[in-house]
Amino acid sequence: MLSNLAYRSLKLLGWQTDNQWPEDLDQCVMIAAPHTSNWDALYARLALKVLGVNVKLTIKDSYMKFPFGPFVRAMGGIGIDRSPKKEGEPRPSMVELMSNLFKQHPKLVMLVTPEGTRAKQEKWKTGFYHVAVNANVPIALAYMDYANKKAGIGKIVYPSGDYEKDMQEIMQFYGGIHAKFPEKFSVDTRYISQ
Repeated sequence: MLSNLAYRSLKLLGWQTDNQWPEDLDQCVMIAAPHTSNWDALYARLALKVLGVNVKLTIKDSYMKFPFGPFVRAMGGIGIDRSPKKEGEPRPSMVELMSNLFKQHPKLVMLVTPEGTRAKQEKWKTGFYHVAVNANVPIALAYMDYANKKAGIGKIVYPSGDYEKDMQEIMQFYGGIHAKFPEKFSVDTRYISQ
């Protein structure tokens, strides 16, 4: 029912979906870009609901407690606790903790926004790539293209271990996507072939 409502909403707004999602894919890290407007979340959520992809978001563990906990869980939140297991030990890294979530959840699509902000960023946060490699899962490239009014999953990238090559492939894909506010969007310029 919610999928049908999402489909009708997108259609009413003049949007269509792109579905390059393999039916047998149970786990992946999913990038959502560009991220230049609050509208991005709406179109992304509607498109993913239409495609039947249930995404999860990592959030600081303290937000999983009352009064926010029930709402955060309903929105797909998974708590991350970076405190050391034993006193005196270093805090575990986000990459380590996020990678371990794939061991705990046999069906996990972890949504990340590597730009990190709606302001223009010429360097993306690349932890998503290291999480995918450590967890041995692919990277799904989700997008919202405002010029073509199209949203969905445009490509699945299977990390090869060649970081530079894989990042160039990802940036090449997003280089052709039109943000709501183009002046606020940039792919990671470190991985653009000249």
